[in-house]
Amino acid sequence: MMTLEEIVEGAVGPFDEWCDGYGNSGATGNSYISVLKLETGTVEKRLDHILEGIVSYDRAEAKGTYIGQINMIAASSFNGCNGAVWGYDLAKNEEIANGTLKPLFTKTRHDGVEVPAYSVEPLLDAGQRLFGTVDARRFPIIPGGHAICAVKDETVAGPTAVWCAIALAIIEDPQQDSHLFIEDAGHGIPGDDEARVMFLSQLMENVVESVLMCGEDQQVKYKEIFVGYKTEWAPEGYVGCALTCAPYVVLAKNAIPAGRRPADLINMTISEWEESVLTS
Repeated sequence: MMTLEEIVEGAVGPFDEWCDGYGNSGATGNSYISVLKLETGTVEKRLDHILEGIVSYDRAEAKGTYIGQINMIAASSFNGCNGAVWGYDLAKNEEIANGTLKPLFTKTRHDGVEVPAYSVEPLLDAGQRLFGTVDARRFPIIPGGHAICAVKDETVAGPTAVWCAIALAIIEDPQQDSHLFIEDAGHGIPGDDEARVMFLSQLMENVVESVLMCGEDQQVKYKEIFVGYKTEWAPEGYVGCALTCAPYVVLAKNAIPAGRRPADLINMTISEWEESVLTS
């Protein structure tokens, strides 16, 4: 089986400044890095249903963590034995690296073990620091590139709220089994503040519950889960899109700090990586 070091060494692409989608030619090996994104977008309803869907989806791609101008290829939702997760396995979020991240709640696994569910925000933040934003691009996926992604989306005319959610379940034995992505998207959230909080809290509970059900079905054991959501109100006369996405990529060459090996990123925090690439 591949070690984490072998995975990261084999997940660098052919371009200096751009990441690329997994499976394209020119990479250093046969492995990949998963990067997480959640975002929403709205557009005024004055075109037609198809065009409004295109523009609102495009705005969700471009807003926040930048994954614009890519040919997105939808795939099922696993990070397997030849994959690693940006912000978790390499260029790690500091709280994940030092074990101080506090769980949002726990859920009981099929074998009775309590599994912690953490906020996915640290992994979303790490993804934005890799790809950058539309106004400050760092190492985005090459424009026009073909990128396999775990993805779900919801597009609907207002007035309503659109929402998207994601969970990443970390497997106990990554040498034998796969991490799991669950993506969800929908619309309609109660307007009352208390009901809204209850709805979103239950959404997180349901997403995590679905993870553990999938684990039981596959006879695999997840040791921790990262979960989160994003929502936006689409007013009357607007169309909203909610997008949950995890591209499978190979890294830009210049995302490896000068004088370092790709595998060195395993022992770096996201801030250490960021400082290294900005000064190298």
